[in-house]
Amino acid sequence: MAVILETTLGDITVDLYTEERPRTCLNFLKLCKMKYYNFCLFHSVQRNFMVQTGDPTGTGRGGESIFCKLYGDQARFFEMETNPRLKHRKVGTLSMVNNGGNMHGSQFLLTTREDVDYLDGQHTVFGEVSEGEDILNQINEAICDNEHRPYQDIRINHTVVLDDPFDDPAGLADHIPDRSPEPTKEQLESGRIGADEAIDDTAGRSHEEVEEMLQEKEAKARTQILEMVGDLPEADVAPPDNVLFVCKLNPVTQDEDLEVIFSRFGEIKCCEVIRDQKTGDSLCYAFVEFEKPEACEEAYFKMDNVLIDDRRIHVDFSQSVSKVWKGGPNATKGGQKSKFELKDKSKGAGKQYDLILEDEEEAGHSRTRGRDRSPDTGHDRRSKDSESRSRHDKHKKKHRRDSSSSEDERRHHRKHHRKERDSHDKKHRKHDRDSGDESHGKRDRHERDDRPKHREHYRSRSREKEHRHSRHEKHRHKH
Repeated sequence: MAVILETTLGDITVDLYTEERPRTCLNFLKLCKMKYYNFCLFHSVQRNFMVQTGDPTGTGRGGESIFCKLYGDQARFFEMETNPRLKHRKVGTLSMVNNGGNMHGSQFLLTTREDVDYLDGQHTVFGEVSEGEDILNQINEAICDNEHRPYQDIRINHTVVLDDPFDDPAGLADHIPDRSPEPTKEQLESGRIGADEAIDDTAGRSHEEVEEMLQEKEAKARTQILEMVGDLPEADVAPPDNVLFVCKLNPVTQDEDLEVIFSRFGEIKCCEVIRDQKTGDSLCYAFVEFEKPEACEEAYFKMDNVLIDDRRIHVDFSQSVSKVWKGGPNATKGGQKSKFELKDKSKGAGKQYDLILEDEEEAGHSRTRGRDRSPDTGHDRRSKDSESRSRHDKHKKKHRRDSSSSEDERRHHRKHHRKERDSHDKKHRKHDRDSGDESHGKRDRHERDDRPKHREHYRSRSREKEHRHSRHEKHRHKH
C-alpha cells in the first residue's frame, strides 16, 4: 500500500506496513484521503537525524487523529502499536510521532540516517520511503535556525493515496472534499521565506551594485577570519577617523619635521615616524594623529603628492586599529584592562602603532620582571659567582695542603716508631748474648714488664693517628 507526498521540493512515495500496523496505517490513509496534510510544514528538520511534519498549525504541538473527526475530542489520540516490534534501521523509515503517554495523533517523521535505535519503542514504525530519497536528502540539507526550523518553508502540497485496503469508517465521507482545498491565509503566513519565493540577492540591482555587495561580503568574511585568528579585537572594529597615514618618506625626515608641516591644518596629538625595531632606521612611513577629524580630512586633500625632503609623499586615512585596542570607542569599558596591549619598542620605534598581541597575564608577568630587573643586576650576579668560585678554589688548595701535610706526618711517625722498635730489639739481643740463664730470666721478666708499656705506647700513637684522620675527614665534609 503506497501514498505519494507531493512536497514543494518534489515527490516522496512511502510504502505502508498495513499488516503489522493496521490501526496506524488506517489513521494515516484516511487523513491523507481527507487532505488533512495539505500545506503542512516540515516544522522540524534535524540534519542526519529526522524530518518531522503532519501538524496543520506548523508549531509541532498540534494535530489530531482521524478518530477525533469521527468520534469527537475524547478520541483525539489513539494508543501506539508495539507488536510486532519494528525498528528504525533504514534511511527513510516512516514513524508516527509520540504525543506523550504513548499516544499518537497526526504528526509523523522520516529518518534521514540509519540505525536510529533510540527511537525504537518511543515512536511507531509503520512504513518506509520507496521512492524520492533524493528529495528527502534535499529536505535534510535545508538551512535551519536553532530550533531546527527551516528558514525557507518546505510544505506538503498534496497527498495521493495509491491503494487503500481499509474500508472507510461511518461518517468519513462527510469529511472527504471533492477537490483539494485552497490554502488559507493563516496556513501560508509562517513568518519565513515562502516556499515559492526565489532567493536572489542580485535581483533588481545594477552591475556596480552587485559588485559592491560582493566586495562588502568578502570584506566581512575577511574581518571575521582576522577576528578568529586574533588579529582584530572584534569584526565590527573601525579605524579612527582622525589619524592620517603618510608614506614614501625620506629616511632623514624626523617626527618634529612632520609635526611642523602638518600642524598648519590643526592641533596634532601625536606624530611619529615608524622605525625598525633593531636598527632604529626609519621605515619611511608615519602616522599623524589630529585633535579633530576635520583637520585630518583637510590634510588628506592638500598634502598628497607634496614634496618633503626631496621626496613626494602619499597620504591616506589610517587603517590601523592598534590605538583602538589601547583605548578608544571600541576598547574595554568599566576601567578593565584590554586583553591586548601595545609593547613599547626600543631604539626609537613607534610606540603607539607598533602592534604586538600579548595576553593580560603574560603582560603582567613581563612588567613585573621588568620592574624587578635593574641594569646592574646581571653584573652583580656575575661578580658574586666569580667570588664564590675563587673562595671555593682557595678551600680546595688549603684542603690539599692539609691532606698532604697530615700524610707526611703520619709517614714520619711510622718511620720513627720502627726505629725505636728496632733499637729496642737490638739491645735485648745483645743482653741475651752477654748474660746467662739468670740474666736471661731477668731479661724475660723485664721484657714481660715492658711489653704492656710498648703496647700502650703503640695504642696511643694509633689513637692519635685516628683522631687526626677523623678531624681531616670532618674538615673535608664541611668544605
